[in-house]
Amino acid sequence: MSKILTITLNPAVDLATSIAHVVAGPKLYCDTPRTDPGGGGVNVARAIHRLGGDVLALVAVGGAMGERLLQLLAAEGVPVDPVQAGGETRQSFAVTDTSTGEQFRFSVPGEEMSEADGARLLDAIASAAPRDGYVVLSGGVTPGLGDDFPQKVLAALTPSRGKLVVDTSKTALENLLTSPSEPVHLLRLDQREAEQSAGHRMESLNDSYTFAEALIARGVAELVVGGRGGEGSILVTGQQRFFCRAPEVPMVSKIGAGDAFTGALTLALSQGQPLGQALRWGVAAASATVQTEGTALFRAEDVTALLDRCALREDTSL
Repeated sequence: MSKILTITLNPAVDLATSIAHVVAGPKLYCDTPRTDPGGGGVNVARAIHRLGGDVLALVAVGGAMGERLLQLLAAEGVPVDPVQAGGETRQSFAVTDTSTGEQFRFSVPGEEMSEADGARLLDAIASAAPRDGYVVLSGGVTPGLGDDFPQKVLAALTPSRGKLVVDTSKTALENLLTSPSEPVHLLRLDQREAEQSAGHRMESLNDSYTFAEALIARGVAELVVGGRGGEGSILVTGQQRFFCRAPEVPMVSKIGAGDAFTGALTLALSQGQPLGQALRWGVAAASATVQTEGTALFRAEDVTALLDRCALREDTSL
């Protein structure tokens, strides 16, 4: 089995709680919070580890909150390569209004990093990247590192040291879509991100396919995975189109679902599973995660149970 390296530039200690009613004005007394290690690459690593995969989480940490994050990861048994960079590791906060089921998610930016921090991270990534394995850059890019940091990560990986999977957001994603240096191996976007980039709604499945194929043609990625909300997800190559419909499950919390998807998908690819089957694993992991409370990830047995309910088909390219 190929080893997988995940990269988290902007991790967080995630707190999740609930209250009967969220209202403006008075002090709100919430339930006891759940605390989990968070950030894109952190959650991807947790998902891979939970499914029995061989993974190393490279995490930029700082301060007392960074130490707390490392303690939480150690408690789960996730192997970690900590890199001291930036200031204090941030926290994120989610509150569920139990009267409506609505979830309010608050995220603050990480403290700005220096050019030296960026160089130290790139050196660590190049050293830790598995030979002929997978490298997953997931989550936001910390202020100060520059919107082109994903391209710098790609440049730091020699051809024999890791296929790069990218699942990022905001201006770093926009920069990758508009100014690719060379194709990353796989790019994942959700429907909102795809629509923002395209400048129009993705009304149909064919809209999503066409957008993904355009990214491949422009040299952004070799493979593109796109979410379509609760409907399911697509995986597109230059020659193939796959769609996997998500099973109907009770929705409790969306936190971590995308990261769980990326983790399960990457693990399946690293095991040499066919593209369509890897997509099914991703959809099953995301569907299992939305059934858990707050910042919790899936239970491995739930992913396995949902796998057969994830309907996969290969569509003909137009």
